[in-house]
Amino acid sequence: MAEIGTMPLLYEGSHWDFATLRRCYDAIERIAQEELKLDVYPNRIEVITAEQMLDVYTAHGMPLTYRHWSYGKHFLLHETEYKKGYSNLAYEVVINSNPCISYLMEGNSATMQALVIAHAAFGHNHFFKNNHLFRQWTDATAILDYLEFARTFVSRCEDRYGIAAVERVLDAAHALSRHGVHRHGGRRPLNLKSEEQRERERRAYDESVYNDLWRTVPSGKPQAIFDSVAERRRRLGLPEENLLYFLEKISPVLKPWERELIRIVRLIAQYFYPQPQAKVMNEGCATWVHHRVMTRLHETGQIDDAAYLEAIHSTTNVVTQMGFEHAGPNFNPYALGYAIMEDIARACTDPSEEDRQWFPDFAGNGDPVGTLHHAWANYRDESFILQFLSPRVMRRFRMFRLLDDTSDPTLLVDAIHDEHGYREMRRTLARSYDPGLNTPDIQVVDVDLGGDRRLMVEHRTKPGELLHAKDAAATLRYLARLWGYEVRLQEVDMTTDNVLAVHSAGP
Repeated sequence: MAEIGTMPLLYEGSHWDFATLRRCYDAIERIAQEELKLDVYPNRIEVITAEQMLDVYTAHGMPLTYRHWSYGKHFLLHETEYKKGYSNLAYEVVINSNPCISYLMEGNSATMQALVIAHAAFGHNHFFKNNHLFRQWTDATAILDYLEFARTFVSRCEDRYGIAAVERVLDAAHALSRHGVHRHGGRRPLNLKSEEQRERERRAYDESVYNDLWRTVPSGKPQAIFDSVAERRRRLGLPEENLLYFLEKISPVLKPWERELIRIVRLIAQYFYPQPQAKVMNEGCATWVHHRVMTRLHETGQIDDAAYLEAIHSTTNVVTQMGFEHAGPNFNPYALGYAIMEDIARACTDPSEEDRQWFPDFAGNGDPVGTLHHAWANYRDESFILQFLSPRVMRRFRMFRLLDDTSDPTLLVDAIHDEHGYREMRRTLARSYDPGLNTPDIQVVDVDLGGDRRLMVEHRTKPGELLHAKDAAATLRYLARLWGYEVRLQEVDMTTDNVLAVHSAGP
């Protein structure tokens, strides 16, 4: 085997085999653990084909899921775009599970396999295991077992009640899944044995108490009639922002198996809840780790110049930031996250006077790895940007802030590169990643179960920020389908409590 410096090359050229992957993994693991002090779940590396990668896309990056027509639709869309050259497939997909599963494309070169092992199996893996948001909301040990339970349960329901009946519930639950998460109170652990046991007990109880004669007996006064609106709301736990949770527990028309389907959808939605809140940090962490690892492999002679240039070329493509005139998201999360983390590492070892003024807690501390570990563990995108975005990075990205006053025919640049402008731009950019501002505040506020059973839902917002009427009507129809009675949505000005718009739908 050829050698450079004091260590042998891990591979030559672009071809690889599983022995090559083993050597690369061992070398990357040494750097990740000994130099970068990364703490990761056990890794499972799987090499898959392009079609298998499309399957993973369809299942939201998970190795298994229940059947639903929308997954096939997404598969055909991604396949068509890929075959026509409109889009490329990812080099890898990584799953927040224990063990952490990383999928590598079989068409990758040897250098790209090494890069994505560093990126996914160590960068993302460390972030999943150590970030407080993921530790609070997800249980990586249980998710794969729960997905297996969900797939089995959905399949049994299709056999027993019919595919159309199951899809009717799943369609509605998927439409409401964005509003099917608990945003406060931490993780609800997923335990396979308890889920299966709870489902068996619920089914056995329903079968034991069922008697067809009961439907001939006139029903008495419903127990849910309360003395006052306040008492009614208190007993029902209103207001409730988790719409799927409320429907699962309170809907007067759902059967037990339908409630279980809703529970499956909302628990999976809950599992993915942290990911969009930390995308900049997660991708920035993984990109910083893989770049540092590939650099160290080159410095120690384990990859040659050609391999290192390929790694740099790939990283450069990933962190490219388009100009403000480019259509799409304002900032590439890879670019912004990596730039801030690289700037943190620089400020720790080679700070300027500006760094010392803006970041007195870590500028010049000589510990870039420890500082980054603290950031990766304790922040999400909003707080990370607010805490660590520096004037140097803002100048590099040529940031500015526009004031868009609809009453003025011109746009005003109201934040530029000065002390006040830097702080205003940082505050504004951080707020754009605040999940509380990006998700409509929609809550169930009242329902009279002893009366007309009309479900009252409220969207607290500002004038000019109303829901799109067509989308609101379609979503309300799904809500009414699961509730079984009329649903009315009021859009209310959060400052004056004035009603701005009203939408309604029946089952």
